[in-house]
Amino acid sequence: MDLLKEMADAFILLIRVGAVLRVVHCFIHIGIDEDQSSSYKKRMKNTVIFYVLAESIWQIKDLVMSYYM
Repeated sequence: MDLLKEMADAFILLIRVGAVLRVVHCFIHIGIDEDQSSSYKKRMKNTVIFYVLAESIWQIKDLVMSYYM
């Protein structure tokens, strides 16, 4: 059970770091190529939405697990 918890913690850490790096990447590209700024703003918005959904799902999973255990 501890291995499963460690893997889950690593997975959520990977999601957090990946989302932050994706937003930073988009900010850099907005600074470089202003013609494509609307495209990168949309990508940043989608990344933030993904992050919020992933965190929400993770919290719901924790609530359900704590309720039944």
